[in-house]
Amino acid sequence: MTTQTTDIPGTPSDERRSWLREHSELGVCVLLLALGVLVLTDALTMDVDLTQRGPVGPKTVPVVVGIGLLVIAALLAVDVLRGGRGQAETGEDVDLSEPADWRTVLLLTGVFLGAAALIEPLGFPLAGALLFWGAAFALGSRRADRDPLIAAVLSLVTYVVFNNVLGVPLPGGPLMGVL
Repeated sequence: MTTQTTDIPGTPSDERRSWLREHSELGVCVLLLALGVLVLTDALTMDVDLTQRGPVGPKTVPVVVGIGLLVIAALLAVDVLRGGRGQAETGEDVDLSEPADWRTVLLLTGVFLGAAALIEPLGFPLAGALLFWGAAFALGSRRADRDPLIAAVLSLVTYVVFNNVLGVPLPGGPLMGVL
């Protein structure tokens, strides 16, 4: 014989769940807090050349962003605990009665992770083209005549802009000698 436990209205566990449901925005506060701590920890442990001159160095922006994240997390937590609530989505193109499209989310996640894994062996132009083409497919485009061409052009333009114009080296892969 198995015993089942059900929450009786008014019990402490039912009240705790109700309180957590009413204050679910605190999850965003925890996420912002963790992100702020991560950014600050990374910024403060960054190796910086001692001969650097001037007040603004490579640590400045990450420290400002980390502090900003911590301040926003604290202000949001205070607002939520005082009874503040975010407004429900009222976008005209969003049907709130429909469930989330997890297939699209999972396809986009797979395409992104696949491109991240392939960027070293294939280089950015090929991995980027697969990323752009896969994202278009995941979002519903089925134009096999047009999408690969657009993805390839977009990837090559991105590679050239970052590599040649901005001076940010991206892995070229097998196309390194061609480009």
